[in-house]
Amino acid sequence: MSNFDDLETRSADARAADQLTALRAQLERAGIEAELTGLEDLSKQPVLRKSDLTEWQKAKPPFGGINVQNITHVFQSPGPIYEPGGSSHDWFRMGRFLHAAGLGADDIVQNCFGYHLTPAGHMFESGARAVGAKVLPAGVGQTELQVTAARDVGTTAYAGTPDYLKIILEKADEMGVTLNITKAAVGGGALFPSLRQYYIDRGISCLQCYATADIGNIAYESAAMEGMIIDEGVIVEIVTPGTGDPVTPGEVGEVVVTTLNPDYPLIRFATGDLSAIMEGASPCGRTNMRIKGWMGRADQTTKIKGMFVRPEQVAALVAHHAEVSKARVVASRAGEQDVMTVHIESAGGDKDAYAQSVAQLLKLKGEIVVVDPGTLPKDGLVIEDQRTYD
Repeated sequence: MSNFDDLETRSADARAADQLTALRAQLERAGIEAELTGLEDLSKQPVLRKSDLTEWQKAKPPFGGINVQNITHVFQSPGPIYEPGGSSHDWFRMGRFLHAAGLGADDIVQNCFGYHLTPAGHMFESGARAVGAKVLPAGVGQTELQVTAARDVGTTAYAGTPDYLKIILEKADEMGVTLNITKAAVGGGALFPSLRQYYIDRGISCLQCYATADIGNIAYESAAMEGMIIDEGVIVEIVTPGTGDPVTPGEVGEVVVTTLNPDYPLIRFATGDLSAIMEGASPCGRTNMRIKGWMGRADQTTKIKGMFVRPEQVAALVAHHAEVSKARVVASRAGEQDVMTVHIESAGGDKDAYAQSVAQLLKLKGEIVVVDPGTLPKDGLVIEDQRTYD
């Protein structure tokens, strides 16, 4: 299959140069003055979190004073947070994913994402238009009607959450109806290997994307099914949770995204999701960076001894001591009491000084364990809760 466009097979140098030019223009739109010599300088900008966006929007509704332009829709997500939407070609960048999933002009897509307030339905419809497919705007629920419509209009492809297609197929079996769905483009939930295999066994290829209401599409699978390829319209960083500091390649951290969409300039938006960068390029021929997909939540805030401990506090602890490269808080139980152990990577240092900093910055006393640099796992956890609640 041909690619969606030539951007997917650019050299790394060409992509970096193009993105640097686009990033400079995006920072200017966002009212940010910054000298950029390379994409790595982006990490000097502050991280924008959903909590920040909520506060901005309360102060300056609906979009928090961000330089939004050329939009046709306003959506609402839980929070509430309001997101703009546009109708220009592939505004949400879903077309690239649907093309990779094999959808095209010969397909009728049954779009089972919600159209009410939230943007998912419109996001996927925009992508379907970008690949020339026809859309049945089915939305969520009324499964018997979904089956009837899929049969009557000749639906060939499904778009929706990973599990709802199985419900439709089972309802069709119950009704004695044969459907012609052979492709599925899913998102918004976990695609478990067993569920993907269920679809394969029924003759349906199923690929997934990673998208958010704020950003649109971020990454997507191709037929190679080896990780998720970063979309060409965003810059993705993986950072230590609670900070904006990039991790070493391959290490798990929080996904931070800068969109290059000129209509809605979000700079270093923290998704709250964990992932990791994969080495090399996809066997499918697309050359952009890949991530491993969703690997958990970055907000590991945990209550220990009745007090909340947050990733930002652990980051502050690391920053407080120049010789400390990393720290990990472990919550456990001894008898009927919480125990906090703080593992600190350091080539040396005063254990008592670390204990004082822990009490000052985490507001709790804990046991200090000093380990050699590079010893702690690279799994993205800065707060690990080992307590069981059975």
